[in-house]
Amino acid sequence: MTSLTVPTQHHGAHLLATEHTRFSLWAPDAKRVSVVLKTGQRLPMCPEANGWFVCEAPAPKGTRYRYRINDELDVPDPASRAQDGGIDGFSVVIDPNDYPWQHPHWKGRPWHEAVIYELHVGVLGGYAQVAKQLPRLAELGITAIELMPLAQYSGERNWGYDGALLYAPHDTYGSPQALKQLIDTAHGLGLMVIIDVVYNHFGPQGNFLPSYASAFFEEERHTPWGAGIDHGRPEVGDFFIDNALMWLLEYRADGLRLDAVHAIDNRGFLQTLATRVKQHTAPDRHVWLTVENEFNQAQLLTNDFDAQWNDDGHNILHALLTGEKEAYYADFAENSSEKLARCLSQGFIFQGQTDRRGNARGEPSDYLPASAFVLFLQNHDQIGNRALGERLHQLCPAPALHAATALLLLSPMIPLLFMGEESAAPEPFLYFTDYTGELATAVCEGRRKEFAEFTTFASNHPAEVTPDPNRRSTFDRSRPSLTPAHDDAARLNTLALYQHLLDLRHQWIIPRLQGAYSLGAQVLSAGAVAARWQMADERVLHIAVNLSDRPAPYTAPAHSELLFQSEPQLAFYLQNNHELKPYSALVSLERAHG
Repeated sequence: MTSLTVPTQHHGAHLLATEHTRFSLWAPDAKRVSVVLKTGQRLPMCPEANGWFVCEAPAPKGTRYRYRINDELDVPDPASRAQDGGIDGFSVVIDPNDYPWQHPHWKGRPWHEAVIYELHVGVLGGYAQVAKQLPRLAELGITAIELMPLAQYSGERNWGYDGALLYAPHDTYGSPQALKQLIDTAHGLGLMVIIDVVYNHFGPQGNFLPSYASAFFEEERHTPWGAGIDHGRPEVGDFFIDNALMWLLEYRADGLRLDAVHAIDNRGFLQTLATRVKQHTAPDRHVWLTVENEFNQAQLLTNDFDAQWNDDGHNILHALLTGEKEAYYADFAENSSEKLARCLSQGFIFQGQTDRRGNARGEPSDYLPASAFVLFLQNHDQIGNRALGERLHQLCPAPALHAATALLLLSPMIPLLFMGEESAAPEPFLYFTDYTGELATAVCEGRRKEFAEFTTFASNHPAEVTPDPNRRSTFDRSRPSLTPAHDDAARLNTLALYQHLLDLRHQWIIPRLQGAYSLGAQVLSAGAVAARWQMADERVLHIAVNLSDRPAPYTAPAHSELLFQSEPQLAFYLQNNHELKPYSALVSLERAHG
């Protein structure tokens, strides 16, 4: 009998030996709990202290099982490592060590080398189909793929943010071994893998915890998804932290992106998670933790987390490119050029200032390195949370977008691309689910009500044109064509631009990023900003961008090496008129003095 490593965590089913498994469930509200095998065999679980029920029994890998609560309710294992038949099927005992890693010595990459490509595994066809895209992405200059949430959810289609069984990779994407093979393949190509995780709520279907572990939640604290989660309770905090360690240790992911941590009302939990990750990962591994945080809590980026998705950066660039001023874009409509300059020089735009609702938001961030901010022009939220899922190239002038792309890919912030962005994929990315009955109706109606604040949309599009998230066609329409046809000149030109800019980033920017810091930014005119950074080799990076339709005054720095200009004629404008052409960008590297 082969001995396996016994995990320290309680939650879930863990092999103790090749034919023997320990089942553990935290069910403080239950009086009796049994393991029910697919064969019909029933294994009573022994109650232990603090609401735990435990059973050790002959059960090899591949065993299908459920838990029976109080002899009447059958539920999946909340820490199921795999599901057979989805949420309503059986949980599966797996051996976490049964994949033969081909690149076991991979240690990751330094964070400053990150060029992130966010993707949805489902719309690309599953793990095996994603793996086929990796050589193309590596050649483009991508160094990390970020997988939208993988946790098992209800139905066959979902964005992923409605996960109910957080330890089980969704069954329609492929097996746990297939996910490991995808990560292994990525490592062989020099690509990091970041997994998006959701620790602030569970999806509306398939979560049975309230029926036997009500203490998992704080009923008196309300969130957009229902009762808040009690992350401070040890059994609850460990549930999420052990999940994070599973992705990093068993699946060898290189990092995690924590969704909407502003909805986690326990900073101590977040700090403990970061500390535990550092304690359990080898010191020679590069493992990166990033967050989405509407509260702009810069202190979390000082010691605990490596970077935050900079929504402020996206929002100001989107407002300047499209002229949209509704809903949350209203916060960026006034003094937009000054706000872009603050973003480029200090990171966050909101550092304690009040938003449109009069609420103070954010903490000072000017002391943080540029690498603490993940900058993007598009992502799943910003496209999918539009009623019609339009991509940015369909909303603004192409030259302006190209100028903003130069800023994105050549600034010292960490750039993130969304799948299809690099080739101007024409397909939308819509919000999609796979619910039925009353929940499906509620989701559809709620989706249409979301856009009431966008009066322009409401006046131009009747509510019924908003795609129904539950229709299969909504999912199918969201599947991007990543490779342009050979005769599609516009898309090929976009792809060539991204390739050129990423080549420049790898050659000129990344080698100089460690220790780089801002030297400030200035407004040139409405919609035009120039920013400077001191690079690691004492050279100064200059980026001037004009997102307006009027020329902006600008004099290029002397003794500088031109890295990028939007158009060949741009140098003429600078030399003769000291102006930055409309919808243009100029990037140069000033030679070190002496």
